[in-house]
Amino acid sequence: MTALSAALAARRHAATNSAWSLLRASNAPVAVAILGSHLAGETRTMAAPLLFEAVEADLDELRAHGFELPRTAVQYCGDWLASGYLVRRPGQAREEVYELSEGALVAIRFVEQLADPRPSVTESRLATIVERIHQLSVDTDPDVTRRIAALTVERDRIDARIAALSAGETDVLPEDRALERVVDILSLTAEVPEDFARVRASLEQLNRDLRARLVEEPESRGAVLDDVFRGVDLLAESDAGRSFAAFYALVLDAERSATFEDEVDELMRRPFARGLTREQVRTLSRLLPALQDGGSEIHQVMTSFSRSLRRFVQSEELAEDRRVHRLAREALAEASSLAEQVQPYRSLGIDLRLTAVTASQISALRLLNPADSETSELVASAPSATADLAALREFVRASEIDLDELTRNVNEVLAERGPSTLAEILDARPATQGVASVVGLLVLAEEHATRTDSGRLEHVQWPTTSADGGVRPQETRGATVPEYLFEDALP
Repeated sequence: MTALSAALAARRHAATNSAWSLLRASNAPVAVAILGSHLAGETRTMAAPLLFEAVEADLDELRAHGFELPRTAVQYCGDWLASGYLVRRPGQAREEVYELSEGALVAIRFVEQLADPRPSVTESRLATIVERIHQLSVDTDPDVTRRIAALTVERDRIDARIAALSAGETDVLPEDRALERVVDILSLTAEVPEDFARVRASLEQLNRDLRARLVEEPESRGAVLDDVFRGVDLLAESDAGRSFAAFYALVLDAERSATFEDEVDELMRRPFARGLTREQVRTLSRLLPALQDGGSEIHQVMTSFSRSLRRFVQSEELAEDRRVHRLAREALAEASSLAEQVQPYRSLGIDLRLTAVTASQISALRLLNPADSETSELVASAPSATADLAALREFVRASEIDLDELTRNVNEVLAERGPSTLAEILDARPATQGVASVVGLLVLAEEHATRTDSGRLEHVQWPTTSADGGVRPQETRGATVPEYLFEDALP
């Protein structure tokens, strides 16, 4: 690779790789520390409310020691999610869960190696390389004679070792070299979560690519559809799927799992195990369950994607997506053809009403706490007083129209003068509630009076009312209303 191609590749990674982005972020130490402490250990996923609470507690502690962190835990987690450091997935009970992305795991492990570097050259690492090279050379040799000879040499070496042990010769591995090998094993174990994240990301990308091919590429639809309808699991047949299937079968092998656990228990009882830290012992003891849990999660993801892909093909969803894709392409093609004729700033005379609803994350919503509105003052008991009936009536009159009084006024005027208009009734019986009495008479007129055929209008007057509901006869107001004729007494 030339310097130019290497620089272009590095620039692309700097712009797209979340590991690189996390390491060069302005608050990289804080992000690495917080995310690593909560999601890079035994706990790989955490519900959104629990993560926000834990991050907020860490932020408070960091602020107390001089870190400038002005934002809230929800805001920082939102930034980390948008930057690709966190992955949000649906959890149980309609609750979102967060986990670290592959890039974030790589960045956190890199920082941990800087803080606790491993020896650059070890005997156990070299022995592992030599043994794997030898085993690969034997397994890939097409010459049966050479393979038999190599296996014979290996058998003779094992027989000689058995004979030496039977003769009483013991060559137990020294403690320092045993600890060295354990550290190498743990360094390989630390890379397993990244492998799981990488496999999951590959499966997600493959699932998206297959759906895109079904919708967008006409030449590939037939082959993909035929495979799906024939029952071929396209995800399991991919490179990532085949690699994971071999790993998962090995982890689920009952005999190998039992042997593995027994051997780990034996190692923990050996004298050299006293040189291991508590975290190293916990990692070794939890190694097989962690591998099984991670493998089970990836297997569920693969099964879910395979079922959803089959459902996508066999339902109407594929036809709907193809139609939407076709309409979108037609719209883009028409827009491209019109781009040379219609200027972008030309007014089309079409107004689009945009929604005023602001979208926000469900996890950002706060539950109402009734305790926040509690008062700390004691409730004082007020002495009860005797109700004043006249005052209650005045209060009711100030808040509601007295239709009973208006009905009585209309009937009295009709008995005295005969058929009368609304203005004549107000002249004989002034409005005691001001404009409210006029409104009430109009309501009664709509129900019981007759609108004159000529459609004439008449002028009415009423006294003004004060803020306390009192009438001011010396101040009057007026309005023009339709002419209604009351002829019969009101019920």
